[in-house]
Order: sequence, then C-alpha cells, then structure tokens
Amino acid sequence: MLDRRHLLLGAAALPLAAYAQAPTVLRFSWWGGAARHEATLKAIALFERRHPGVKIKAEYMGFNGYLERLTTQIAGRSEPDVMQINWAWLAMFSKRGNGFTDLEAHRQDLALHQFEAEDLAMGRVAGKLNALPVSYSARVMLWNEAAFQRAGLALPRSWDELFAAGPVFRAKYGDKAYPIDGELYDMILLAQSWVQQKYGTPYVDPTAPRVAMSPAAALEWVQVYERLVNEHVAVPLPLRAALGGAEKPTEQQQDWVQGRWAGNYTWDSVIALRNSTLDKQQKLVLGEFPTLPGAKNSGMFGRPTLMYAVGRNSRQPALAARFINFLLTDPEAAQLLGRTRGLPAAKNSFELLQQAGKLPPLELAAYEQIQAQRRAGRVPMPSPLFEHARLHKFMREVFETVAYRKTTAEAAAKRLVDEGNALLNRIK
Repeated sequence: MLDRRHLLLGAAALPLAAYAQAPTVLRFSWWGGAARHEATLKAIALFERRHPGVKIKAEYMGFNGYLERLTTQIAGRSEPDVMQINWAWLAMFSKRGNGFTDLEAHRQDLALHQFEAEDLAMGRVAGKLNALPVSYSARVMLWNEAAFQRAGLALPRSWDELFAAGPVFRAKYGDKAYPIDGELYDMILLAQSWVQQKYGTPYVDPTAPRVAMSPAAALEWVQVYERLVNEHVAVPLPLRAALGGAEKPTEQQQDWVQGRWAGNYTWDSVIALRNSTLDKQQKLVLGEFPTLPGAKNSGMFGRPTLMYAVGRNSRQPALAARFINFLLTDPEAAQLLGRTRGLPAAKNSFELLQQAGKLPPLELAAYEQIQAQRRAGRVPMPSPLFEHARLHKFMREVFETVAYRKTTAEAAAKRLVDEGNALLNRIK
C-alpha cells in the first residue's frame, strides 16, 4: 500500500508529465470554399506529421463575416498566429507597419528568394515586411467565343469594338442579352481602366491618401460607366438585382450559362469558376485588354490575391514563419494546395505545378498576359486604400446612385472627389 508521501509525489508529477506531452499549438485562420478547406487541411496534416509536437488549430469559414471576426480578434489581441488576409487589409490593420509581425526578423525561416522583389514590396508597410503574397491576380477580359461567333462578331480588341458590340447583341439576342457581365465593382474597375489609360492616374493616389483623379477625370469615370450601361454593353445593376441579387456571381447566372451574357471582366484567379457552369454550346477564351491609342499605362488592375501574415501577438512567431514558408514553398504542400488560392507567387511552387501539367491553358494564358504587362512596367502598384472597406462602400454607394438614375454624372463625380478626399483623410 502506497504511503501518503508517494501519493503526494504522484499527484505532483501528473501535471508535469501532462505539460511535457502538450503540443505546441499554432492557430491558422483562412476563408474559402470546400476545395480550399479540404486542400488546406491536408497540407496542415502533412506539416504536423513532419513536426511532431506541433498542432495547427484550423479556424476556417466562408468569406462572409471573416473580416468582422478578424477585426474583433485583432482589437482584442487574440488574433491567430497565422492568418490569411487581403492585401488591402494592411492599410486597415497596420497603418505604420506594426500591426503584424515583421517577417524580416525571421528571414532565416523564409525562402524569400522565391518571390519577385515587386511581390515582396506589396507586403511591406513603413519598411516592415508585414505579409507574404500567396498569389498575384489581375483583371482580364474573358469572352464566350461561341456567343460572339453566333452574333457574327469578332472578339472585341479595343474599346470601340466593345461598345459597338452592345447594339448587335440586342438586335441578335434580345433586350436582355449583353456582351459583358459583372458585379458593380467589376464595372467600376473597368471604367477606371479607361481613365487610367487616358489620364495616367487611378482614383486613389498610390503614394498619398488623396484622390488622384482630377474633376474632369472623375467625371469621365462616371460617364464611361454610364456608357457601358446605356449603350447596352454591360448588364445593368437593376437587372442583376432582379435576378437573384446584385452581387450574385456571374457563373451562377443562367444568362451566362447559356451564352446570352457573353463576357466578363474579372480576376484571372476565378477563371475556373466562370468556366465551370457554361453549357456545351459555349467556349470561354481570354481576350485582349482594350487599350486607348497612346495610353499612358495599361489600366490593368492587379494586386496580391491573398497574403499570409503572422499576428503581432503570436507567442511562436518563428514557428509561424516556418509554417507560412511551408505553405508557400514546400513542393509537397504545393501539390496538395494546387490552385486553390490562385497560381502560386513562389517560383518553385509555380514551376512544379506547371511541369506537372496542373495549370490549365486558359489560366496560364491569363497569367502570361498579366506578367507581360508587369514586366513592361505597365501595371502600377495601386493604393491599398482603394480597397479599404470604408472607401469601397463609399464608391459603391456613389455608383449605385448612378446605376439607379438617382443623380447626375456631374454630381456623382463631385462626390467622388470632394467626399473621397475627406474620407481618405480620415482613414489614412
């Protein structure tokens, strides 16, 4: 029979033994769909097998509500160790570069040579490396080649050809057929590309929290949007709203599936989604980017698709950096994750997928089109404030008043300049 002294020793030893066996836990949060979740969980399991004693706590969900949850966590200093973020959120959470862990302090754990300097620059704030790019995405023109052939039209190669297609589609297919579809933000960006080509400036200055467009450029921005709708080129916002919601994705629209809406201005990272629902009579192809004669830049809008950051309050920042490096550059992880977060920004991961034949031709063609423009210096880095949640909401509200004919182009342009400057000054 054990005496009291042995019982006490045994009781004291239990917590120590339990503590010795407790794993090191890293929290990792991301949003996405079922394919991304499944692939990421497999990659996590691989990392855990390679690192006995390390447990990755997966915190994942759809996009709706993700930013709100992350905002609350960061405010309460309870953010995950590793988090998937949008590039624009750097301007929200790390205005002076100290909102996330500076990854430069963990350079030895990161294969930074696998990234282009331009891509790394997009993760720097005030000289600190706040995040690493998972992939890079830009806006491209997608066309349903079969629909244009049935209408007797060549694919649009210029702005003039794009605008000329509107009346032809109406005459050929009826009042509810259009050459191009897109959510409101898609059309805002398409109209902005015209202004950038003509005036050489986007809406927000990339180097300062101010509106870069002149009043004349802002007016033309609104007027180009109006032309897209009024000349029967783009699907009107009220029509989209009546068909199940203004923000209903293009691939879920029956008119897209059957070829009555024959184009889309969208991120190259969603090409597979857009292509996935087309019926057998349709054929999706990549189009040339419409460019004004003498354009000052391409007007192409590009930025990191997604980024990984380490929480400022992480107790294991070095381990978190190694986990990010694994997700971005490990060959086996690259095979598991595939294109679930876009085409990889890390050179070795991209090349591995390419050599394995895992990059569909259409997505690869879009990637090469974008990279050619980037190499030529024709895709300037945008301001992250342009996609700041508050500014985004403001722009949408202004263009919605135009879409529903509740204001004039002149009044909307004035708001974009005057109220836009005031808002940028508040959120800078």
